[in-house]
Amino acid sequence: MIAFAVLARFLGWTLCLAPLQVVLLALRAPLSRHLPMVWHRGVCRILGFRIERYGKMSRASPTLFVCNHTSYLDINALGAVVSGCFVAKAEVRGWPVFGFLATLQRTVFVERRASRTAHHRDDMTARLEKGDNLILFPEGTSNDGNRVLPFKSAFFGIAEKPIRGKPLVVQPVSIAYTRLNGIPMGRPYRPFYAWYGDMELASHIWTVAGLGNATVAIQFHAPVTIEQFASRKEMAEACQVAVADGVSRAISGKLTPPIKKRFWKPKPA
Repeated sequence: MIAFAVLARFLGWTLCLAPLQVVLLALRAPLSRHLPMVWHRGVCRILGFRIERYGKMSRASPTLFVCNHTSYLDINALGAVVSGCFVAKAEVRGWPVFGFLATLQRTVFVERRASRTAHHRDDMTARLEKGDNLILFPEGTSNDGNRVLPFKSAFFGIAEKPIRGKPLVVQPVSIAYTRLNGIPMGRPYRPFYAWYGDMELASHIWTVAGLGNATVAIQFHAPVTIEQFASRKEMAEACQVAVADGVSRAISGKLTPPIKKRFWKPKPA
């Protein structure tokens, strides 16, 4: 019953804002850049996410945020605190509901074929040149939330080209699901929020909707530029190490007190 009430509120909230975003996008209104953050914050409230923020978020415009990826829930948590466009695999565009929502958020869709790499890099560069931040998951897939996979260096090719005459600022970001209803999740429970492998999406959403309140730790690490590294491969490895360390510290409870907390608590069903 709780899960049904949560999903009903999610649907109602989405139906309130989606038509407005459609109009804003059609008119190319500046507000279309900011409305998705309002939606994400509402979703976090509905899901009962307590977001703890660590470190200083880059204020450079634009910034490429590179993050580890645990599940589709990362998008709501990150979207609630970072104003920017997500980069997603092209298949997402065709997903029911999620594809439509991703399009409304001005997502940049990329294909995995090497022959399309240059084209997608141009698409991302155009967004950055317009001042849009990009949020990228360079692992290329999601995982169980207990580790961080190697970052694919091809995703960092975009950092090799100056944006607006300056090196692109790249900021590594760690995201981890650390507590469930105030109690440390531990390794056995974290996969309830992770979505990876051959997990069935609908049943996963239903399970998450009925779990309760979750604490999500988001840590912003020191920004870097390509000038600090010998190659994009070296840059990818350095960012992966920073993100992996942040995730490890978060799930083991070793992070310092957060800079900011926001607790979006759903109303009783």
